[in-house]
Amino acid sequence: MRYPHPRPSQLALAIVAMGVVVLSSNILVQYAINDWLTWGAITYPFAFLVTELVNRAFGPAQARRVAWFGFAVAVAASALLAPPRIAAASGLAFLLSQMLDITVFDKLRHSRWWRAPLVATMLAAVLDTSVFWSVGFAGQDLPWITWALGDLGVKLVMAVCLLLPFRLLIGQRATTNALPLQK
Repeated sequence: MRYPHPRPSQLALAIVAMGVVVLSSNILVQYAINDWLTWGAITYPFAFLVTELVNRAFGPAQARRVAWFGFAVAVAASALLAPPRIAAASGLAFLLSQMLDITVFDKLRHSRWWRAPLVATMLAAVLDTSVFWSVGFAGQDLPWITWALGDLGVKLVMAVCLLLPFRLLIGQRATTNALPLQK
């Protein structure tokens, strides 16, 4: 299937949004709300929203492009502002989960409008949480396992909550494969 190409400003906006989400999440994951949750758990699910909006509107190739550029921007900034182990864990978890999200979303894009973003986000959230917390925090004297469980719980709740913004932002394209191509 052919998808429309995003305007440079659309692509730049998606890349900046991705970078801001991942960078802020890498910083906020260092601040606990309680023994079950960090602030990063609330911000990170927006990365999946950005990817899925681009995937729906412009296809999986553009979504991967945004994920790669967003990854590069976020990891570079995170390397300066977050501890190296968190930056590395974030990068690995981000790439694996984003590629899974993009693939699952694309496979389910022909089903009901909510199925692709919901299933893709939930599966990617499980992978992201497993990789990030085990690489970033294992062996440290912190309650990282409970933080990981809390983080996953919030990501799964956010997957449901972000369906409304997805539907509102994508509009009529939520029920189609992509925008009609302009001749």
